[in-house]
Amino acid sequence: MLKHKRLRDRPWWRAMTKPLFNRALWIPCRDTVAAGLAIGSFFSMILVLPMQMLFAAVLAMRFKVNVPTAMAVCWISNMFTNVPIGLFQVAIGDWMRKTLGISVPGFEGVQISPMDIEVNAASFILGMFVSGVLLALAAFPMVHLFSAIMPHHLPVLKRRVKPVEKAS
Repeated sequence: MLKHKRLRDRPWWRAMTKPLFNRALWIPCRDTVAAGLAIGSFFSMILVLPMQMLFAAVLAMRFKVNVPTAMAVCWISNMFTNVPIGLFQVAIGDWMRKTLGISVPGFEGVQISPMDIEVNAASFILGMFVSGVLLALAAFPMVHLFSAIMPHHLPVLKRRVKPVEKAS
């Protein structure tokens, strides 16, 4: 459907779908999987964002990293894990706000009360972004360690440099 004859000649459609057909974004290698895992894990921790996989895929295509990995990792947060992840994020946010004195302007007095649990919105937002960044940073050592232990499962492939096209 993405290469439909009515759509494939339109410049805006070609610009959107061309990165999807780049085979290098779908072949797993150590560096592209590590970056895709980082992007996907960051977006998986943003619980209030609908369609996390779409945002992860677009960013993965933009940075030319492994798209399937970025999309698959978004399934860390699902209907079974959202509550424990959210409570953990609130705890991290509370700890950072109290210990380090970090304030989040605009969300200080807002209270969210799902299931009769009082949650400060500032703590939740701060914890959400901090957990996303920490998980994204942990992705690189995890993938590189896995690649060092089992190099035949996740090889190190050199990036192919495409020749520059001359303008005519």
